[in-house]
Amino acid sequence: MAASAGTLARSAAAVLGAGALAGAATAAYAHFIELNNFTIRTETLPVLPAGSPDFKVLHISDMHMIPGQRPKRDFMHSLAELKPDLVINTGDNLSHISGLPALLDALDPLLDFPGVYVPGSNCYFAPVAKNPARYLWKKNTGDEANQETRAPLPTQDMHDAFDARGWLGLINRYDTLTLKGLRLEFSGVDDPHLDYDRHPGFSPTAFERQPAPSLRLGICHAPYLRTLNRFVADGAQAIFAGHTHGGQVCLPGGRALVSNCDLPPERAKGVSLQGNIPVQVSAGLGTSRFAQVRLFCPPEAVLVTLTAP
Repeated sequence: MAASAGTLARSAAAVLGAGALAGAATAAYAHFIELNNFTIRTETLPVLPAGSPDFKVLHISDMHMIPGQRPKRDFMHSLAELKPDLVINTGDNLSHISGLPALLDALDPLLDFPGVYVPGSNCYFAPVAKNPARYLWKKNTGDEANQETRAPLPTQDMHDAFDARGWLGLINRYDTLTLKGLRLEFSGVDDPHLDYDRHPGFSPTAFERQPAPSLRLGICHAPYLRTLNRFVADGAQAIFAGHTHGGQVCLPGGRALVSNCDLPPERAKGVSLQGNIPVQVSAGLGTSRFAQVRLFCPPEAVLVTLTAP
């Protein structure tokens, strides 16, 4: 017997209601649970010269700090217990014009360790409200370049605070550090997402000048393919980047739908190869304050152990 119109209407309403309830539950989980489900991912990169001792790098990125984020602050404080040999900060530190005190408080224990940093767009300009769904169809949300619509952040004050604690700014700069007998060479660039990147390269004679083991690292915020390819061409032996948020809202299993740049989404988090050079991309510790959700993509810090092959 055919169902009555009333029965069909009630069934449709029940399905729609169940769908709305499931959607609301998913959104609540993404905001209230996974957003603060901070994790530590571990990786090993066999890139050091033979006979070198292991070297621990703590990679942090995309904090997007706003005032009052106590769970994030407490997690970042706990990272000091890892006792890294080096901290690499790949930018997007702020998400609020008043977020600098909260950021410096969260970073305080980590600033006691040697560190290097590069900025992202959210180190220069505060985010604006926009339709987050467009990340699903735009590789690059290019209005980041329309800076007249965005409030400037206290970039110089932030960098001055980092410098005062001994961190090296790698803003279109080459620099070196010697730690644990390992001579590290860095080539860092300003944010490729804003087209601010100007590659300094590496010193062509550094290996000959220094008898200590040497490792060349490329450091950037946004892992655009042009940036990765330039690092490889310059002689980087490993690359560190952030920006992608790991896709932020992913399919079950953590499959990213987007990377917010031209990096393939399947490379939006973790270690992949550009040519034969490992690229470590962090999913980051935060989100824009206008899109505070994560799904199947928890916020992370990454402990990378560099070893000899």
